[in-house]
Amino acid sequence: MKLDVYKINGSKSSEQESLRSKVFGIEPNDHSIWMAVTNELHNRRQGTNSTKNRSAVSGGGRKPWRQKGRGTARAGTIRSPLWKGGGRIFGPSPREFSKRLPQKINQLARKSALSYKAKEEKIRLVEDFSFELPKTKQMADILKKMNLGETKTLLLVAESDRHIWLSGRNIHLLSVKEASNFSTLDVMNADNLLIQKSALKKIYEVLGK
Repeated sequence: MKLDVYKINGSKSSEQESLRSKVFGIEPNDHSIWMAVTNELHNRRQGTNSTKNRSAVSGGGRKPWRQKGRGTARAGTIRSPLWKGGGRIFGPSPREFSKRLPQKINQLARKSALSYKAKEEKIRLVEDFSFELPKTKQMADILKKMNLGETKTLLLVAESDRHIWLSGRNIHLLSVKEASNFSTLDVMNADNLLIQKSALKKIYEVLGK
């Protein structure tokens, strides 16, 4: 599959790049995509929710009143969950949600996500560009000329570029990621992919093809 390489002014250049079928043309594996996405969402959770059960509530060291004769319930402690200020039944406690995804499944999931975008013709290649200073307006102009100003777009760059990142962080429909560090969720969460020409090589290196 060949794609035209666009200039930042929105016009097509004379260059074309072939997308490797082993990365952009495989039969997508939906289960691996599900595993990768849920794994990333799990890893984002802090797991710091906490409540006190009856063993952690202060007080209740003695029986509040005698067992018989008062016509009230036979209470043994004020820590009981039935009492105001008592412990909570089955409340949340701090826990670790993160999981480890096997590398082969992670690779397959990313290839599957990229293949979906290629089949849907949602990938656009652009010449390498950078900014001398962070300029959100310049980044917005590039997206507008690419007809990507109104859609959720993932921009993949070859290397970390602080000026590009700062230029795009205030555009709420744009995400900027390094080609060596994007995730399946990043791809699936975007409507379109905008890939710098040099970033393709990084993608092939990362995905092992």
